[in-house]
Amino acid sequence: MKQVTRLHYLASLFMLVTLFTFACGSKEGKVEGVNMLYGTESKVWKTHKEKDASGDKVKQTDAQEDEQIRFYANGQYNMTSQAQTVNGKYTFDQANKKITMTPENGNAANTFDVVTLTDDRLTLRSPEGAELQLEKE
Repeated sequence: MKQVTRLHYLASLFMLVTLFTFACGSKEGKVEGVNMLYGTESKVWKTHKEKDASGDKVKQTDAQEDEQIRFYANGQYNMTSQAQTVNGKYTFDQANKKITMTPENGNAANTFDVVTLTDDRLTLRSPEGAELQLEKE
């Protein structure tokens, strides 16, 4: 009986260690410093996945897969696609996990929740609930 109890204890301990390791290794939901956004001077982010407001995956077109955003250390950004290029300024509120992007063309600013920000992953959520997952190029 003691051996069975000991085996259960070891199995439970192994499961706890595995779960703890997995949880600590997960990048989703982790928001690191603003420098992860732009690296040393600038960083290019490309679309990885997109979800609509209900959480359903959105199929990306080839053109959407080619879109990219470059964030610069000086607070500027540049979004490029096959159809257009948009330049603007951004501010990152780390305490509230929000990024506000204001295009130079005078259109209204857009504010997004920063769900994840690590060296190689950026996930933005719109006020409506749609999510855009980006990966470092």
